Amino acid sequence: MAASGGSESGGGASAGTAIWGRAEQQDFRSRVRGCLLGGAVGDALGAGVEFDSLAEIRTKHGQQGVTDYVPAYGRRGAITDDTQMTLFTVDGLIRAHVRRDTGAWHPPTDVHAAYRRWSATQRDWGPDERRDEDGWLAREEWLYARRAPGNACLSGLADDRMGTLEKPKNPESKGCGTVMRSAPFGLLVGWEPQLVFQLAVECAAQTHGHPTGYLAAGAFAAIVHALARGEALDTAVQRALVQLAARPGHEETTEALKQALGAVRQGMPSPDRVEALGEGWTAEEALSIGVYCALVAEDVRHGLLLAVNHGGDSDSTGSVCGNLLGAIHGETALPPGWVAEIEGRASILELADDFAMEMTQGPALHGPAAASPAWLSRYPRA
Repeated sequence: MAASGGSESGGGASAGTAIWGRAEQQDFRSRVRGCLLGGAVGDALGAGVEFDSLAEIRTKHGQQGVTDYVPAYGRRGAITDDTQMTLFTVDGLIRAHVRRDTGAWHPPTDVHAAYRRWSATQRDWGPDERRDEDGWLAREEWLYARRAPGNACLSGLADDRMGTLEKPKNPESKGCGTVMRSAPFGLLVGWEPQLVFQLAVECAAQTHGHPTGYLAAGAFAAIVHALARGEALDTAVQRALVQLAARPGHEETTEALKQALGAVRQGMPSPDRVEALGEGWTAEEALSIGVYCALVAEDVRHGLLLAVNHGGDSDSTGSVCGNLLGAIHGETALPPGWVAEIEGRASILELADDFAMEMTQGPALHGPAAASPAWLSRYPRA
């Protein structure tokens, strides 16, 4: 796949250029759509059973567990904070690339600003008080809904100080709130893998400061990155393990990924085998379960149902699995009935297409000398 440009997560960006062919652009857009929609579908499948044990799931929904959306938050197909934060990650990454025209280039700052806009949706009644410089996503009324957000995400974004690796927010927290929002970093296909990993790590430390919390996010982003470039999932996991090995405090994340790989060889997939990997409340467990279910998936439907039918954080493990399967297969592989019913589908597709267009045709949309007024209205430089 052609690349649109490399970068660094801190200062000192290097902007490469490459020509995207039409077929490559279409393939990339399909993977972006698949990743974001797939994550939303997995999130929604798990939302109604997030706090239930496997026994409770089977009692309520039959021996096979959930096989379709079940009502959550007053409707079928409802998404949770996992998808909300993923969308704001995308928004922040687009804004970072647009702001590069001003000479400002520090993507963690732009992602942090986007997460702060998400945080406002958890406090405010609606988008009435949003400013023009907040962009279009922050004015989407359907996102102003509190869907069991994690405490570390809320507290980490409660003030305007940005957590860093040197001084992270919530230094003891390794909740899955880092992993479930980090797939979009992997969609930066023009970046080098180590920079994708680093950016995801830096942005995870804004809310979760435990090494497992932020390294699991980096590993997930690196896996998605390899998939978006057309590599196989097992190869992508092996590449992530190599990157992890060089990082202090990697042991829990490394072991969790190795357990996911090992579980593939232990026999037919089952809820019991999923539960042997954990419950998904912590970052490394959510990553392990999501990776395992994607590795053994017969198709997207099978993988997603396996990922949510367990006693644990079903929406987060479903979201991670959906991100992976969507990045592998593209949006046309997703079960159309589930896609049709997903909350916010139009907005998710709109954002996915904007991200794909920015990554492949950004120089035609904006530059230091001239820019599309419509694009700057959507993604202000401020």
